[in-house]
Amino acid sequence: MKKLSILPHLAVAATLAFAGSVAQADEVKGNAAAGNAKVWLCVGCHSIPDYRADYPFVYKVPMLGGQNGPYIASALAAYKKGERKHPTMRSIAASLSDQDMADIGEYYAAQTASTPNNPLK
Repeated sequence: MKKLSILPHLAVAATLAFAGSVAQADEVKGNAAAGNAKVWLCVGCHSIPDYRADYPFVYKVPMLGGQNGPYIASALAAYKKGERKHPTMRSIAASLSDQDMADIGEYYAAQTASTPNNPLK
């Protein structure tokens, strides 16, 4: 009879362990230094002041320096899922992992107007 009373405790323990691992998997912490090596493709459009992309429609391309890191990662994830509509951004985001997106977000969040010698903002 005691063996049966242990089963509910084991089930609760297993559920809590699984929930903890899922929560850890969802938390991706970005690294600005790692992002530095990942923004090479972003620079072609996002480092040009007042740049407008014209395929397939005219889009005003924003400068990303100083933007909130989690916001950038979230925007990239939305492009990857197709929730944001821009064919070039969707194809770029599709090639990025969650860690890549977080790193890129933190890289751009670390950029300020006074960041020296940085053509990538």
